[in-house]
Amino acid sequence: MAYLRVPSMIFTLGINAVAQGLIVVQTGGFAPQDRATPTMHLIATGRSLLGIPNALLVWLVIGAATVFLLHKTTLGRAIYAIGNRERAAYLSGVDTRRVVMLCFVLAGACSAAAGVLLTGYSTKAYRAMGDAYLLPAIAAVVLGGTHILGGSGSYIGTVVGVILITLLQSILSVMQIPEMGRQIVYGIVIITMLLVYGRGRRHSG
Repeated sequence: MAYLRVPSMIFTLGINAVAQGLIVVQTGGFAPQDRATPTMHLIATGRSLLGIPNALLVWLVIGAATVFLLHKTTLGRAIYAIGNRERAAYLSGVDTRRVVMLCFVLAGACSAAAGVLLTGYSTKAYRAMGDAYLLPAIAAVVLGGTHILGGSGSYIGTVVGVILITLLQSILSVMQIPEMGRQIVYGIVIITMLLVYGRGRRHSG
């Protein structure tokens, strides 16, 4: 984290576990509202502009904004610089804590948007409903060429990784591989890509 100086991924997973535990304590294990709102359902499954699915429009807007931010702004260059070597970026005048904090804010906003889409698509909400997407999402990112510690990667590469993971999911479904086996496959993909990219020199995308 920006100020606590602890590994962000581990800290995030820990906070997720704590939050889920608090939800169980607060609700007794039952969701206070198990149905998506009409607005959520409309955003996730409706068509508002020229018959184009709203979810696709949301993705296009967020995707375009992400590409612009990473490649056309000072913040984007600072993000790559911090991923390559945070100390060097700091000595170059980059406010590393502020940039990292902004990254977490943006990531949280995107996660919230994804939660709205998932809830609207499934028409219901329940605790840990996004856990099944955790490993596939990480696998798609590293498969798309993004170094898990930062410094290299691109949004387009992540899109390619998502397509490859989707194809892999389809193949595993056709082969009738159980969920346990799929998680093992995703884990192997992540470890393999970490070994491949982790041995190379990181550079900006």
